Amino acid sequence: MVRNIAGVAGGLVVWMLVATLGNLALRFGLPGYADVEKEMTFTLAMLVGRLFLGVVSSLCAGATVAWITKRDARVVVIFAGVLFALFVPVHYNLWDKFPLWYHIVFLASLVVMPPLGAAFYRRA
Repeated sequence: MVRNIAGVAGGLVVWMLVATLGNLALRFGLPGYADVEKEMTFTLAMLVGRLFLGVVSSLCAGATVAWITKRDARVVVIFAGVLFALFVPVHYNLWDKFPLWYHIVFLASLVVMPPLGAAFYRRA
């Protein structure tokens, strides 16, 4: 039980760490990103970059959960559910800031990518 809780907590920490570092990379690597970040008036390329960052964060987090829990797929699914539940209210509050397709892709990636990241860990 402790390992399962640690797996979910570790996955959340890794997700936030990768997302934070990736967001810094977007700020410095994508021209104009930092200028529009506060207002969230992103271009299509910026939105795609943010989605890619979410995918990478979720893959890394899923692999971390699998590593901590010794490949317990059930905990990875629980983690994906927790991640989804945490981000639904955030995206509800941002609903008018982004196009519908962005919300759908981002929220779907939170469910699909952690198990995929865990599967990559299992193969390694």
